[in-house]
Amino acid sequence: MALYSIDQPVRATPLGWAPFGLGFRPFFHGAGAFAVLLMALWLATLGGFYAPPTADATLWHAHEMLFGFAGAVIAGFLLTAVQNWTGVPMTRGLPLAVLFGVWLAARVAFLLPGAQPLLVAGIDLAFLPIVGVLVMRPIVKVGQQRNAPFPLMLLGLTVANALTHAEFAGLAQHTAHAGLVLGLMLVVLMMVAMGGRVIPYFTDNRVQGRARRWTVVEWLAPLSVLAVGAVWLTMQEGAVLATAAAVAALANGVRLAGWQNRRLWTVPLLWVLHLGYGWIVAGFALLALSALAVLPQSLAVHAFTVGAMGGLILGMMARVSLGHTGRRLEASAVMAWAFATLNLAALVRVGLPLAAPAAAPLAWQLSGGLWVVAYLVFAVVYTPVLLRARVDGKPG
Repeated sequence: MALYSIDQPVRATPLGWAPFGLGFRPFFHGAGAFAVLLMALWLATLGGFYAPPTADATLWHAHEMLFGFAGAVIAGFLLTAVQNWTGVPMTRGLPLAVLFGVWLAARVAFLLPGAQPLLVAGIDLAFLPIVGVLVMRPIVKVGQQRNAPFPLMLLGLTVANALTHAEFAGLAQHTAHAGLVLGLMLVVLMMVAMGGRVIPYFTDNRVQGRARRWTVVEWLAPLSVLAVGAVWLTMQEGAVLATAAAVAALANGVRLAGWQNRRLWTVPLLWVLHLGYGWIVAGFALLALSALAVLPQSLAVHAFTVGAMGGLILGMMARVSLGHTGRRLEASAVMAWAFATLNLAALVRVGLPLAAPAAAPLAWQLSGGLWVVAYLVFAVVYTPVLLRARVDGKPG
């Protein structure tokens, strides 16, 4: 596995630049850089060296991780994938640059001291609906009912985002938590939906395997996530939430088991996705235990965010960026280490407080530092990939 294998062209050396050639380019680039900046600022906040402009630093951190970081990746992925699904050309060039500017303006506005909350909300809340319209139009045009849920999930994320902004702006009380729970479960639902499509497909193609799928599990996996979200919005603990979370853990665990092939563990671009999906299973299992007051709920939340969201996003951005720039689907050695580092960050964030609750502050710092290293590697390695034109001369 060569260190610089991502730079080995399929046909020719890339000529020119294409930072807005297709949706994945600016949003993956921006998300990678923002992942580093956001976590670095959070570590500085924990250390007492930085104070976010919002009144509640924890809410700011959670909001920006979900709607800033994950929102950018979702936009980049869908603005790229829908073109493949429908055959309809997607936004690129100047319109894509303007859309990226909306996302970037919201991130900057959040960091400006004295920024008006309603102005920040107006900029930030405009982003996902625009993406939703751009995604919906080609899906409706070709009548793809299978992909219709994705614009609806973007609408749901907009509602969740609005609930958090309502509390930030002082327009409502105690709505931010509901917004974050709704937003987190919708992001998990997207990971379950897309993971179920691409992870077994990528695995079978690479290792010549045959993933096992069971119809009841394929339905239960996403429906159980919806059930957990609905219950979690109305109660923070209790047997009902524990049962719903346990069912989600079981359904998604069985689903993941059906995709297994021992040869995949020699391919970094595969095992990072399988581990990321495994953190979804762990997140639901931990949520079930926390609902019974056995464990802190924050462990489940960070299994979902650091492990599942962080790991799946890192793996998907790495793979999509290679495939859609005409490069070989082979992770470099340094990226394989980045994948491992990210999973270590999740293990430290969840496992260390579980083993030694008094060590939780140390776990926050260590995990955050490992996250920064993993995404810094991505930002450095993939910046030229995302900015340069395709190596095979094709558009995009």
